[in-house]
Amino acid sequence: MKAKDFMKVVEWSEEDDCFIGSAPPLVGQCCHGETEEDVYRQLAVIVPDVIETYERRGFALPEATANKTYSGKFVVRVSPEVHKAAAIRAMLERRSLNSYVESSLEQSCRAPSAPAPKSRKQKRAA
Repeated sequence: MKAKDFMKVVEWSEEDDCFIGSAPPLVGQCCHGETEEDVYRQLAVIVPDVIETYERRGFALPEATANKTYSGKFVVRVSPEVHKAAAIRAMLERRSLNSYVESSLEQSCRAPSAPAPKSRKQKRAA
């Protein structure tokens, strides 16, 4: 497998006040920077190095993620109480349970927006 076979994720971290990069499930958060481009460039170096390390040590690489397709269906197990609460909320909103859960997941999965770039003077003062 090659680096192109693994998805590279760049996310804004409010806690760290910078962008964070990872390539799940190959490597977790492994780099950071002021711009998405900077973090992606770092990932372009790190991911091949991690693959080489896996291979040199004889470790099996995880499943490739870059071109993985998704069916749109999966089973989720929740407590009866959560199931009931979600069903009631959906009914109150006059929606199907599926529609309610889908919109809840969409809201949860949205990456936080990065703030506008700071000027050089603001960065030094911070």
